[in-house]
Amino acid sequence: MSTYTLGAASGTGERDAGVRVRYGVLGAVAAWSPDGEALALKGPRHRAVLARLIVARRQVVTVTRLVEDLWDSPPDDAVGAVRTFVSALRRALEPERPPRSPSRLLVTEGSGYALRAAPDDVDAWRFEQSVASLTDAQPAQVADRLTEALGWWRGPAYADFGDAPWARGERARLTELRLHALERRAEARIALGEAARAVPDLDAHVAEHPWREDAWQLLARALYRTGRQADALSVLRRARGTLTEQLGVDPGPRLRRLEEDILRQAEHLDQSAAGTAAQVWAQATTAYESNVSARSRVHLESTVGLMRDLAVTGGGGLESARHHRVAAVAAAEEMGDPELTARVIGVFDVPAIWTRADDPEQSRWLVGAAERTLRLLPPAARDPSGHSSPAADEHAAARCRLLATVAVESRGALPGGEATRGTTARPLQAARQAEEIARSLDDAALLAFALNGTFMQTFHRAGLAARRDAIGAEVVDLAARHGLARYEVLGHLIRLQSRCARRDLAGADRHAAAADALAARHELPLVAVLTTWYRALRTAMTGAPESARHAYEQAAACLDGAGMPGLRDGLPPLALLSVQIAHGEPLTVDEAADWGPYEPWVRPALLVAQGRREEAGAALRAMPPPPRDLLFEAMWCLVGDAAAAVGESAVTRRALAQLAPAAGEQAGAGSGLLTFGPVADHLRVMAAALES
Repeated sequence: MSTYTLGAASGTGERDAGVRVRYGVLGAVAAWSPDGEALALKGPRHRAVLARLIVARRQVVTVTRLVEDLWDSPPDDAVGAVRTFVSALRRALEPERPPRSPSRLLVTEGSGYALRAAPDDVDAWRFEQSVASLTDAQPAQVADRLTEALGWWRGPAYADFGDAPWARGERARLTELRLHALERRAEARIALGEAARAVPDLDAHVAEHPWREDAWQLLARALYRTGRQADALSVLRRARGTLTEQLGVDPGPRLRRLEEDILRQAEHLDQSAAGTAAQVWAQATTAYESNVSARSRVHLESTVGLMRDLAVTGGGGLESARHHRVAAVAAAEEMGDPELTARVIGVFDVPAIWTRADDPEQSRWLVGAAERTLRLLPPAARDPSGHSSPAADEHAAARCRLLATVAVESRGALPGGEATRGTTARPLQAARQAEEIARSLDDAALLAFALNGTFMQTFHRAGLAARRDAIGAEVVDLAARHGLARYEVLGHLIRLQSRCARRDLAGADRHAAAADALAARHELPLVAVLTTWYRALRTAMTGAPESARHAYEQAAACLDGAGMPGLRDGLPPLALLSVQIAHGEPLTVDEAADWGPYEPWVRPALLVAQGRREEAGAALRAMPPPPRDLLFEAMWCLVGDAAAAVGESAVTRRALAQLAPAAGEQAGAGSGLLTFGPVADHLRVMAAALES
């Protein structure tokens, strides 16, 4: 159980009476007895009542207000239920209170209730007091006290009730206070000459909350103090670029001044100047930070632009961007402003080509956040003539970005397999709506993002390579005309994939070369991972098996550190297996191979190769249907061949039905990575097995 350190007790009536309960809201709502044992608070509504009374800060909350806050549609006996919850809480908080004696903690006043907790018995109140008490404190005291206070946090404030309207303001206020405390502690450590100790903490803080301009500035100062002038300048220039290029605002005076000071190696920045001048500097910067917290919304929006650029810088940047994007969206939701959340979600319009999510759980969460925000956005306004107003266009663009996010992050059907209408209808609908809105607004960047979502939703059946090629062609044309280099690369990669599916290798070569040229010009290193894999596929389709295996071994090396687990996991052994299948070689089983997410559909084929027919039949009957992604046809070919070999006619018929629309394509080549040969060859094997 997480707990927190208590300071000296204040002299209150509750103390004198021996009633001492400690409350925690810096994380999940909890309460502890004097000896540190967690109190049983029963169900979520009991904890909601307690949390709501803590938010009220010892003031009375009427029963009517509690009913309104606890239920969207209150039941008929809601008032009685609230009283039941209060009674249960009283028993939990004061288990030794004599029957029918008044409660000293959860009291009844008039038509409501109040929690008479002492100021230092609620961790959030104690945290506020600790931060407020350090206004004129020396750096050493600031660093020590804030380290202790920050340790009281067990998770997001009021973590159980993040969506509750009554908790939003308090959560946002406490979150901002915590971030300010983290930055102030770092400032104190720098002033104490402990810059090297501050750098890791600041690095983690910037990674978690990169929209905060002051955190970047603190990190730059700490880096400079440790002798890393070039790194410090790089940090400041990235922050400045985010403000000027993506948000259209001039850098603040402190940002400009700090960069100038680092360039001229100003004396007050030097490590040896940790005396009076450094103290004055620390106090001045602390005062500045305390007055710019209202800009946190601007900082938050700038984060996603920064993360968008970071996502294409290489594997580490992609992984960081993926993680911190979620942190930015969560922070926006905590602020309770759906329009801000829509902007934060929608600005991250990084082109996506691979249909298997790198982090499926994260993708589900982002889809959920986009859907929640869509429901909270106001309806688009129209002027009396029926034409769109500027505000309506702005709202429409926000909706378009959210819908495109749903389509891109859903990546077909997130649950996988032969998705039912319910699991695919929403992403498809979102893609179509996003594209329709983008076309109506005549916004090229918005349309490119929407078309990316449309592309991601073209895997609901096999044989759609021509459709994807048309999407890719429009994306290339649109992006080239409007200077959208990253989307121009996306369009070429889409066309590369679709040309491979139809064995147009000359066309695929042209698009690979175009993608590589754009990537070199605009510093997009991850593009080379995909084009290297394409060239291995090309070797597999035109060369000898040994040459193909060698090419795939080289391509596999490109995946190390690429930050794309959705692409990497299971792919190298699958590629080597594809060489054996496409060239008609006997399948050899590598017992140590990690097939990753492809294992359920590879296993039956391997069991057949080992002569374990009964086990193969059982695996076929138990397997989930293959996910609808770039390797949909390839997985069904594996399954269908195995089913035909062991006489599983029902599975064989399913495979035939799924693959029939792709009879003219190369199995799996639409991925641009590997192929099991012509789909038609596999269909003939399955049909012959059913006829025999």
